[in-house]
Amino acid sequence: MKICVKKGSFSEFDCEAVVVCHFEDSKRLSGAAALLDKKCGGIIREMIGLGDFEGKLFQISVIYTRGFIPARRIFVVGLGKKKDFDLEKLRGAFSKASRRIRELNLKGFATSLDLGKINQPLDKITESVVEGVLLGLYQFTPYKTVEREKIKELKEFVIAEDNDDSFKIIKSAAKTGEIISGAVNFARDLVSTPGNEMTPAILSDRAGEIARKKNVKLKVLDVPEMEKLGMNALLGVAKGSDEPPKFIVLEYNGGKKGDKVVALVGKGITFDSGGISIKPSADMDRMKTDMAGSAAVLGAIKAASDLKIPLNVVGLIPATENLPGGGAYKPGDILKSMSGQTIEIKNTDAEGRLVLADALTYAGRFKPEAIVDLATLTGACVIALGDNTIGMMGTDDKLKKRVKDAAEATGERLWELPLWEEYHELMKSDVADLKNTGGRAAGTITAAAFLSKFVGDYPWVHLDIAGPAWLTKDKPYIPKGASGVGVRLLVQFMRNL
Repeated sequence: MKICVKKGSFSEFDCEAVVVCHFEDSKRLSGAAALLDKKCGGIIREMIGLGDFEGKLFQISVIYTRGFIPARRIFVVGLGKKKDFDLEKLRGAFSKASRRIRELNLKGFATSLDLGKINQPLDKITESVVEGVLLGLYQFTPYKTVEREKIKELKEFVIAEDNDDSFKIIKSAAKTGEIISGAVNFARDLVSTPGNEMTPAILSDRAGEIARKKNVKLKVLDVPEMEKLGMNALLGVAKGSDEPPKFIVLEYNGGKKGDKVVALVGKGITFDSGGISIKPSADMDRMKTDMAGSAAVLGAIKAASDLKIPLNVVGLIPATENLPGGGAYKPGDILKSMSGQTIEIKNTDAEGRLVLADALTYAGRFKPEAIVDLATLTGACVIALGDNTIGMMGTDDKLKKRVKDAAEATGERLWELPLWEEYHELMKSDVADLKNTGGRAAGTITAAAFLSKFVGDYPWVHLDIAGPAWLTKDKPYIPKGASGVGVRLLVQFMRNL
């Protein structure tokens, strides 16, 4: 879809549709809605006066302009009560409007970002509107071969502005929103791709696409190199699969040489059957999503490069399948991790923390100022927080605050869980240094307690994205399926540093 910022009044644009907004508790029209109403002889006020439109959140009404303006239709979208307004609602409103326009098989629409007097900067309004449109219209269709002509697509979205200063702000911010949305949709594509076409090798190839960008370089460790490093936790998980594991190291050098590095670590289990401790067959197909953490890391680095964020970042992805082959690791096995710590295997379906253990240890080679890992790690997190919320734990209050701020700014909700010493005790083994599960109680927290043993003294935050990584029903600007969760949060986190 083409995003255009054009100079001029959007009331004069010849297009199939224009979109304006109205607040539920506003007695008078304002901004772009007031302008169009005046141009069209009061038809929006008439609709409101008759009670046909109240401005409730995401309510949409369509008015035919009858030649008053060049556009053939006006879509009036409700923003809810003004006192409750935030950018998350704006994203949702424009997502809902763009989907409705697509349903009518129209090819494009225009809008103005004049929403009246609201307490939000123009650049953030612009980014949010573009994100709402591009994220809300996402469709995963590469495997649809029949009746492809019936797949509806919008071709163009125009933002009109006639003020010179505002035009410059909108043009720059629209590009930012387009880049970030593209990175999220890139991650969604990776997560949605079936396991037979998203093996560790293919995932490393997709990382290679990003490495073609300026200031990005890729190194992929194969089995002999991992063996030399002692990555036996990762290699142990990989033993049941015929697909060789890969350890992906993707570096973005947007900062100065010698500047400190931020390490982003993403779980890359490209298919998780549970191994010998096999999962139930129901919904096992969804386990292609167990590499959503790696997709978020790749998407974030893609966006960082395109946005030219002045920061040095390394993305680390331990990629493998977890399958019950003849050589698979077993409950009762003991693995020696790259850190030298030994791990008793209580359950082979707790494999994500094993591959992350070696990745977190490897991160120490960069002496990072911060480590953030993302993983679809525990079903317990879904039980505790549902599919709306990321679980967060960590060792550094300042870093946790930065991650929280990024989550707040992007609408990617998270909730901090404790990481008290009592939880660490649950991960001690009778026969090794650690065990890979601590029982049913506090499963999300004990998983993080396990990971904390591999980060050394570096500031670290763990994000359990098991809930929001895959949605079973649509949300305002997130179609059901892969959500791309974590990309926008990480990008905002990097922009804030």
